Formats: sequence, C-alpha cells, structure tokens
Amino acid sequence: MTEMLFAVAIVIFAALGLGLGLILGRGPALTSCSAAACLPEGRCADCPLRRQIEDQVQR
Repeated sequence: MTEMLFAVAIVIFAALGLGLGLILGRGPALTSCSAAACLPEGRCADCPLRRQIEDQVQR
C-alpha cells in the first residue's frame, strides 16, 4: 500500500512540475523527436517529420 501511495505522489509531483513550467512560460515539454530538431545533426533519418520538411523544401 505504501508503494502505491509513493507512486501516486511521484506522478502528482511530476504533473505539478510540468504545469508549473507551463504557467511560468517555459513552454510545453519536448518529445524526443522535437528535442532532436535542436541538435546539429537534426532529426533521425527515418523520422516522418524530417521527411515532411525535406519534401516541403524540395518543392
């Protein structure tokens, strides 16, 4: 029972932390694909978002 309460508390604190970041203007949390766009090598080679951007550039 204690482990369950501890797990719920961790999830609640994580949600509160994300919400606090949004309220303070930090912006939404980045997914791994969104964060990879900031790297110098760009997105993964098989990323559908990368292919979509490359198709728009070629047009």
